[in-house]
Amino acid sequence: MEVAVSRWPQRPAGFAYGGDYNPEQWPQSVWADDIALMREAGVNLVNLGIFSWVLMEPAPGEFDFGWLDRVLDLLHEGGIAVDLATPTAAPPAWLSHREPTIRPVTRDGVRLGGGARASFCPSSPAYRAAAARITEELGARYGNHPAVVLWHVHNEYGGHVPACYCDNSAKAFRDWLRARYDGLAALNDAWGTTFWGQRYGDWAEIDVPRRSSTAVNPTQQLDFLRFCSDELLACFRAERDILHRLSPGVPVTTNFMASTCKYVDYWAWAREVDVVSNDHYLRSAEPENYIDLALAADLTRSLAGGAAWLLMEHSTSAVNWQPRNIAKRPGELRRNSLAHVARGSDSVLFFQWRASRQGAEKFHSAMLPHGGTATRIWHEVVDLGADLQRLAELRGSTVLAPVALMWDWQSWWALELEWRPSVELDFRSALDTWYGSLWRDHVTVDFVHPEADLSRYRVVLAPSLYLLTDAAARNVAQHTREGGTVLVGPFSGVVDATDAVHRGGPPGPLRDVLGISVEEALPLRAGEQVHLSDSTTANCWAEVVTNLTAEVVLSYLDGPAAGCPALTRHRYGAGSAWYLSTRPDPVSAVLRLVYGEAGLVPADLPDGVEVIHRTGGGHEYLVAINHTDKPVEIAANGEELLTGVACHGLFSIPAGEVRVVRS
Repeated sequence: MEVAVSRWPQRPAGFAYGGDYNPEQWPQSVWADDIALMREAGVNLVNLGIFSWVLMEPAPGEFDFGWLDRVLDLLHEGGIAVDLATPTAAPPAWLSHREPTIRPVTRDGVRLGGGARASFCPSSPAYRAAAARITEELGARYGNHPAVVLWHVHNEYGGHVPACYCDNSAKAFRDWLRARYDGLAALNDAWGTTFWGQRYGDWAEIDVPRRSSTAVNPTQQLDFLRFCSDELLACFRAERDILHRLSPGVPVTTNFMASTCKYVDYWAWAREVDVVSNDHYLRSAEPENYIDLALAADLTRSLAGGAAWLLMEHSTSAVNWQPRNIAKRPGELRRNSLAHVARGSDSVLFFQWRASRQGAEKFHSAMLPHGGTATRIWHEVVDLGADLQRLAELRGSTVLAPVALMWDWQSWWALELEWRPSVELDFRSALDTWYGSLWRDHVTVDFVHPEADLSRYRVVLAPSLYLLTDAAARNVAQHTREGGTVLVGPFSGVVDATDAVHRGGPPGPLRDVLGISVEEALPLRAGEQVHLSDSTTANCWAEVVTNLTAEVVLSYLDGPAAGCPALTRHRYGAGSAWYLSTRPDPVSAVLRLVYGEAGLVPADLPDGVEVIHRTGGGHEYLVAINHTDKPVEIAANGEELLTGVACHGLFSIPAGEVRVVRS
């Protein structure tokens, strides 16, 4: 599978530091103060113009860039580089008024209103034409501006309206299907339309999967989700290609939401951006939300193919849209930021520079809070800017992981359609549980697509692989045969790319590799537990595993699968393939068996301490983050870059602090 290739901006020289800048929300008299304060904080990159379409084009075809000219010149004079956005995530009111069909339609047939952002149909010809026009104007005017080092297309594609069910979308969906299938016969076969008498005799008969009397054809829904991701990607490509033509040499990106956006297949998108960037916001009410942060950073690094990536947005403190917008505690801003750096980000950017006085995000934290420069947050922002300058030599270094976790958006979509065996068997709970266990064992992971190159990993884990292609199965088999260790989780290898059950049932084309068959799935009742032969418990799910050539490692002691294997191990070529047919709580014992076989031993580190290694320039950098409220000691040798202290053997990390050791 093709991987992303990064084209990093030529400036700034060190870590990029800054965030979204919205000067249009403030009088021009404030702009000079902003530049001065940015320099004080060490800001060297800002994202500009993201929601400014109506200011750039106040009426159809009438453009006003005078204000933007002044801001760009001020930033350039202040030594601050610009990631200039196309403002197409915020269509102006005049556009939706003149062309009401650009507004998206829900599955229930409700056309959404305005007054928000991202209220557009990606299949709307009127929207696409208007988006191309403003992008042309921006590219022609600023393609060679010395301040512009990066282009930022749109904002968080799919974050608010991942799918539109209007007539324009239906027409585009039919066109997409014609390109995917070699005629209606092939589509009918793939969709299994003999079921419920759904066979189509004309392309015009096919509709988007609107709300219906009961469950809609699942393959139709799956293809529609693929189409929706592709339509958004087509919008990005159109703007990107204009910018490449008018602003050659300046890389183009768009901000992903890698760990939270279910309905965009970022593996496909990562190949289309010049540099991968990501937005991440803490689930502020969760006590160990830094584990989710680590997952998001590892996933983004993996989408970038191991190359450097941009942390495009995160928050200095509270966000504005969660049920309880918990403020970050002293030091948390720094820990969060450097945790992203530890896992491969070469930037620390926030939403936003100056807190808004009006609008829906006025209670969202910022680098410069409502209280100004007398605030704790401002002082932490200034201190972080100085820290990043001390750590500048880490830029360009890489993170190497011995373990791969399989993550497939399309399998996620298929697993969670209607009428699956259990609503509890969802994709993210499996991924989060396995990842959390690895994090606590201090095992660094990459995420991989099931068809990606696995050769550099000692262990490959597939917590949830409901949809399994033949190519992915061959990939897993080859990796195992050549000496790899693989663990596959329950209800995997169930269906192919058309959501048709593999012949013979699960685990489908992995049957020979795993040395098992699954005779029957046995969902558990809410709250029900089963006991395993290692004295642990499991929940949610059990299976009748039969036709064994694999050895039984753990069995069910009770429940609907009593006496059946719960965990098996199968020698296959030079490697071994494990199968886990339930969800143990915790899963750590199983994972340790598997990666222990591959020679991986959990690091001897205190609980709540995160240690990541970056390598580059002939050095290794150990980034240690203490998430606890007590000092801890870890072993390291070298120079600590943030304090300048030499480390020999054990050294102390104060409560809530970060240390970076170069060896």
